[in-house]
Amino acid sequence: MLLADGGEVLALRRSDGILPDGVIGIRADLAEPLAEPLAAVDAMVVTLPPGDPGYRVVLGHVADALPSAPARTIFVSSTGVFEAGPFDRTITEADEPAPTSDRARGLRDGELAAQELFDAVIVRPAGIYGPGREFLLRQVREHAVVNRRRRTNRIHETDLVRTLDVLLRMPKPPALLHGVDAAPAPLGEVVAFIARELGLDVPPDDPAAGQSGTLLDGTLLRSVLGEMQYPSYTDGYAEMIRGSRTE
Repeated sequence: MLLADGGEVLALRRSDGILPDGVIGIRADLAEPLAEPLAAVDAMVVTLPPGDPGYRVVLGHVADALPSAPARTIFVSSTGVFEAGPFDRTITEADEPAPTSDRARGLRDGELAAQELFDAVIVRPAGIYGPGREFLLRQVREHAVVNRRRRTNRIHETDLVRTLDVLLRMPKPPALLHGVDAAPAPLGEVVAFIARELGLDVPPDDPAAGQSGTLLDGTLLRSVLGEMQYPSYTDGYAEMIRGSRTE
């Protein structure tokens, strides 16, 4: 999308894998200080997963290599920072995370480091799905046991990309945004819909699993993005299933 508007896009990553046409690759392992300085950039999107040596070290190496902080930085986190709830109500951007696992604590520390170093906009996507991200479709096809009571949220990758693009361009973006569609739902409802669309039996429930998961409010995202292309899992998964039938 940025290339189509005449922008120049750099991709900094450890591997030498194939990049989209027009994207300039920079190979570097951010676990260590960069050997060469980076060029000045107008904007930066951070999509690194949590892990050793931690976001604070990694982002510090990026900050040291840049001649100046970009005018806009977006840090892509996760709704997983809310692993410890609250569970008794819908969560909004006003709720403060209280992570308990190493992964969730790492994500939250990354958010704080990105804000401190780059005044970053934080985006917390829920379960990202779309072409190539078909974990739930595979579970239903394999008739795998699921926790039907688990509360779930998701966002189609197309709407997440649109969100990042809007946040890069808008003059005054919100400081924090939850990337979720308009249809949070128990996992049982989602797999039942997929099973009907596939003409399969609904996957069995795990009777030992209790209610878990969270529900997040996507009102702020919709106020920024406008109409979502995939406002519900029914829209996105129905299209994916139709596409799989034509392959």
